[in-house]
Amino acid sequence: MLTIAAVLIGLTGVAHSYLGERFILIPLFRRPLPKLFGDDVFTRQTLRFAWHVTTVTWWGIAALLLVNAEPAQTSLRILSATAFVSFLVALVGSRGKHLSWVVFLAVAVLVWMAAGSA
Repeated sequence: MLTIAAVLIGLTGVAHSYLGERFILIPLFRRPLPKLFGDDVFTRQTLRFAWHVTTVTWWGIAALLLVNAEPAQTSLRILSATAFVSFLVALVGSRGKHLSWVVFLAVAVLVWMAAGSA
């Protein structure tokens, strides 16, 4: 049952990213957006990475569902990896301007360290 749930949420993540980009974000970006830091680039980047970081979270949940029977260390490593990918999406997606990448990186490192002591 957990494997089916993992596949479902993983596929939902794929659909969320692809369909959201195609039918929500791209049409939205054709309209005027708030100008932060002088133009609307930051707004566009923030909307895009925030949209896709949701997918990253769902994939992390799918991975946790798959390894639920594994030791706690495995689950912690997956949580750390999910936070790390979220860090990369936020850092690259906003070109470092949206400071959520700092939090995601800190969480990734702290959870990875905790997994080493688990």
